[in-house]
Amino acid sequence: MAQPLNVPNLLALTRIALTPVVMAFVLLSDQIDHAFGIALAIFIPVALTDFADGYLARRWKLTTVFGAFLDSVADKVLVIGCLLVLIEVGRAWSWAAFIIITREVAVMGLRAVAALEKATVPPSFWGKSKTTFQFVAIGFALIRPESEFGPFFFDEWLMLVAVLATVLSGWDYFHRYWGAFASDEKVEISTDE
Repeated sequence: MAQPLNVPNLLALTRIALTPVVMAFVLLSDQIDHAFGIALAIFIPVALTDFADGYLARRWKLTTVFGAFLDSVADKVLVIGCLLVLIEVGRAWSWAAFIIITREVAVMGLRAVAALEKATVPPSFWGKSKTTFQFVAIGFALIRPESEFGPFFFDEWLMLVAVLATVLSGWDYFHRYWGAFASDEKVEISTDE
């Protein structure tokens, strides 16, 4: 059965579709005047759709499994895409991106295991917080002020906070749902992904 393209789902799809546009302006920053500013002008409303789609889905009673999946994928596409290009232009650390990406993959795996147990892993306070911190850190990296605060730029301090929130959210999920791994039930799991 086809999933409806309601407003919340369209907002999530917009987040995915505009991520390459933000990435392109960052990568072309040495060829286009004010490219970082343009990237930020696109990134801010795109990031805000993350808060709008969930709010609207709940308010209009349009929450679906497909919508939750789309929202989660859209967040990860936006964050990871932006981090990759920021690394390319020297405005993000590869180790920070590695931690963020590893956490996302690990929590996706946890959700898959929980689904085998017919359980769900709903979003947590830390999960929502880490996304907010990541968006804010990326936004400031796009408009990096020239002055440093101690050893780091302001956006780098924010990225440290985002990494900490990312680690804490991952720990929180695994602490709360570790029991999903304790089942003795035999399941067929494909390793050919």
